[in-house]
Amino acid sequence: MQQLYDSVEPRVMDADMLKLAVGEQGPQEEAGQLARQEGILFKDVVSLRLDFQNILRIDSLWQFENLRKLQLDNNIIEKIEGLEHLVHLVWLDLSFNNIEAIEGLDTLVNLEDLSLFNNRIAKIDSLDALVKLQVLSLGNNQIGNMMNIIYLRRFKDLRSLSLSGNPIADSEDYKMFICAYLPNLVYLDFRRIDDHTAKLAESKHQYSIDELKHRENLIQARLDDELARQVELEKHKAAFVEHLNGSFLFDSMYTEDVEGNKLAYLPGVGELLQGYKDKFVIICLNIFEYGLKQQEKRKLELDTFNECIKEAIQENQEQGKHRIAKFEEKHLLSLNAIREESDLTNIEVRIVEYGEDITELFNVLMTLEMQLVEQLEETINMFERNIMDLVALFIENVQSLMAQCRDLENHHHEKLLEISINTLEKILKGELDEDLPDDVRALFVDKDTIVNAVGASHDIHLLKIDNREDELVTRTNSWCTHLVDTIHKDEIMRNRRRVKEINQYIDHIQNELDNLECGDVID
Repeated sequence: MQQLYDSVEPRVMDADMLKLAVGEQGPQEEAGQLARQEGILFKDVVSLRLDFQNILRIDSLWQFENLRKLQLDNNIIEKIEGLEHLVHLVWLDLSFNNIEAIEGLDTLVNLEDLSLFNNRIAKIDSLDALVKLQVLSLGNNQIGNMMNIIYLRRFKDLRSLSLSGNPIADSEDYKMFICAYLPNLVYLDFRRIDDHTAKLAESKHQYSIDELKHRENLIQARLDDELARQVELEKHKAAFVEHLNGSFLFDSMYTEDVEGNKLAYLPGVGELLQGYKDKFVIICLNIFEYGLKQQEKRKLELDTFNECIKEAIQENQEQGKHRIAKFEEKHLLSLNAIREESDLTNIEVRIVEYGEDITELFNVLMTLEMQLVEQLEETINMFERNIMDLVALFIENVQSLMAQCRDLENHHHEKLLEISINTLEKILKGELDEDLPDDVRALFVDKDTIVNAVGASHDIHLLKIDNREDELVTRTNSWCTHLVDTIHKDEIMRNRRRVKEINQYIDHIQNELDNLECGDVID
């Protein structure tokens, strides 16, 4: 049903509209009135109703970061937009609007109930992010292709679907098709699917369903493989040795090496190149395996450190809780004793004693915190030395292995140069039996030309090796520096929070005493 711009001017959401809606929908009792006077923070709103507002465009909702329910039905909205910040949204009603395409829902990963009833939608798509979707209402739209149902198979939690009022609902096989292809569905067009219908639908479409399942399984297997590769790659990146478990580095040296690829046609170079590659890849594999082992050592060191920090904080907190509990036991007795005391002199004495108890508690809690700071500082410093030693050892050994790669490259360069010069001499004497491609033969004009060609290839190879080593060293050192800096900053923030907690608690009980002294005692 089309909404017409007739009696009321089309509106765009703005701050005034939202404030009015929030105020009207807030609690009506005294607390609600107070909230309206002082202003309700949009971030605290969990439910918002904006129906029958003649809204043309969704906007200004970015502050409703904790919104769980949003009602936008019976407006004239043409496009789904402006919802990207509502990541906690569970229920969304966009029925009775002028929406033509499903879009703008990519961040709504918690959405469970979506109503797009009575719009102009012709295709079901762009819902991939809604992995928790349970209820989908798309009745009274323009969906005419039954293949749209296949798309909904990915939503494993979908239990209720409404499509009545669409062209596909006129199909003779409408109900059977949906029940067969969406076997987890419980309600179709607000009616429960009975077991008999479900079994009949499955039997009718069994062959097609089996074929579809086979294709889905193949696709899922490929996705699983790709995910496993990505997980493995991330593991290798964390160890700073990604793509060193094969010939990737070696192959990359020849990717841009035009001269080197030409020289590979020379007699004897193919065998030389294969031997070079085999030895080079072995060294890369040694770096790779060593990197993974060192990553495990670093991870163990970090896990042990975190456990030590956690235990130290917990033990310190337990001591603090114990001292506070002892104080609290005496706290009520002290306040009651002051209230019940009638002699002014005795009251003053008790107040002074209680004030001294508060000061003593403050000193105890602060002493515990200072002890913890010193303990954690010592632990952090020890971890910093250990992790830096591990990183330094890792880098030193990797650089040694990379030096072996350079030695192999230098040896290969010497042999290649030797073969190239011998080939040049044979060409000049007319003794070369092998046919060479024209672009290769063009290199053998004179000695300088061939020496330059071999040298250019050598320089490219060394640059690739150097760059990979520099990248590994830089990333490893950066990781270590960032980790240590983060640990120090986290400890500073922890200490500040704890000191603030202590001061707030002491201020609270001191205020209780001060109020008692100024109020109850004088009375």
